[in-house]
Amino acid sequence: MFAIPLGDGAELRPLEPWRAEEFLAHMDRARDLVDEHIKLAAAVTDPASARALLTSYAEKQAADSGRIYGIWLDSTLVGGVLFRLFDATTGNCEVGCWLEPAATGRGLVTRAARVLIDWAVEERGMHRVEWQVSSANTASVKVARRLGMTRDGVLRESYPHRGVRQDTEIWSLLASEWRERAGTDG
Repeated sequence: MFAIPLGDGAELRPLEPWRAEEFLAHMDRARDLVDEHIKLAAAVTDPASARALLTSYAEKQAADSGRIYGIWLDSTLVGGVLFRLFDATTGNCEVGCWLEPAATGRGLVTRAARVLIDWAVEERGMHRVEWQVSSANTASVKVARRLGMTRDGVLRESYPHRGVRQDTEIWSLLASEWRERAGTDG
């Protein structure tokens, strides 16, 4: 089995359909925090829906159009990162994330997203990595900043969530910027 150490007892691993029960248990712990800003928690409510979501990402990975990874902390699934969109033809992808409350404030999402971005740019030749986030999701906006992304703009009231239209911020990072930053980080 493959796992990438993230430090401090954390690992990044593929989140595959056979982990549906574990994913559902995690989502039950994360539901209130995750549902605040994205629909992922609402999509995972029982074993069948957990398996369906993970299977859809397995199919995306097979089609080279997306991937999903879990973040484990001390052997417990506590969050994840994903390529919601991955288009090798255009060289564009979108990274997303979620985390349960017990794992917040440790830098886990930032470290995991760095692994994904580095792989996308260096291994797959992606030109542009996007991060789309509700303006109300200040924790995720801070991750985009820590990753060195640039705020491209705001899509005003573009995303209906829980009966309220949300502003969506678009953040991005170009491969040249990522490589320049990697060269200066040591």
